[in-house]
Amino acid sequence: MKKIGFIDYYLSEWHANNYPAWIREICARDGLDYEIAYAWGEIAVSLRDGKTNEEWCRENGVELCATMEEVCEKSDVLLILAPSNPEKHLEYARIALRYGKRTYIDKTFTPNLADAEEIFALADRYGAAVFSTSALRYAAELDKMKGACNVITTGGGRSADEYIVHQIEMIVRLLGCDAKAVKAEAQGKQRIFRVCYGAVGAATAIYDPSLPFSVTAEGADGASKTESVTSDFFRTLMEKILCFYETGNVDFSREQTLAVMKLRERLLAASDAWEML
Repeated sequence: MKKIGFIDYYLSEWHANNYPAWIREICARDGLDYEIAYAWGEIAVSLRDGKTNEEWCRENGVELCATMEEVCEKSDVLLILAPSNPEKHLEYARIALRYGKRTYIDKTFTPNLADAEEIFALADRYGAAVFSTSALRYAAELDKMKGACNVITTGGGRSADEYIVHQIEMIVRLLGCDAKAVKAEAQGKQRIFRVCYGAVGAATAIYDPSLPFSVTAEGADGASKTESVTSDFFRTLMEKILCFYETGNVDFSREQTLAVMKLRERLLAASDAWEML
C-alpha cells in the first residue's frame, strides 16, 4: 500500500475532511493501492471547528506526525493542503520538495506569481513532480465550451480573495495563458473582473458570496451556451491526483498554473481601468 502524507495548517478543514473518503472510493473502484497514512498540522486546533489534529487523525485512522519532516520521510507521496492559507504553501514546499516525492499542492497554489515560480524552481532542483489546480478546471461543463472566444463565469464563496481562483482556472482552461490586460470593479462585496485576450477574445468573472458557479461561452460564430457547474469535479480532481501519483504526469502545462496565479494576483489588485500585463 502506497502511503499519502497530508501537510496542513490545521487538519480539520473541508478539503482534509472529504479527501480521505473520496480517495478510498476511487482506489476501491479502480484497483489502486493508496491510503492516507500520515498527517501533520502546523497548529494543533482547527480554526474552523475547534477539532484538534489528534482528534482528526483518530477519526480518520491516520498517524499524526510530530513534524512535517516526519511526514515527508515516511510517505511515498505528499499532499500539501492549507486551502485557505496559500501564503503557507511556499514555506511548506521549501521543506517537502527536498524529499523529491510527487507532491500535490491544493488551491490556491500561491498568493502571487513569485511564490509560484519559486515552488516550480524548487521542484526542478529536487526532482519532485508538482501539481496544483482548482477543482473547477475539471468541471465537465467546460468540455462543452471548446473553441470559446468570449467567456463569462460566475461564482461565490467566503471571499473573492479565496475563491476567485476557481473562476480564473476555468477562464485559463478555455482561453489560455496569453491575457493582455485586466481591470476590476467593486460593488460592495461583489466584484466584476475583466480579462482582455486581445484579438482572441475576452473574459468576465463575476463574484458574489451567494452566486453559484456557472460558465457562458461565445464561439467564433457568435453562438453562445450557458452551463451551471453541477458536475462532480472534486471526485474528478481526486482521480487526477491519483493518476499523477502513479505516473508523475499532469494533463495541462505548468504555464497554465503560472498564468492562473498571475491573473489572480493582478485582478485582485486591479482598479477600474485597463492595466497591461
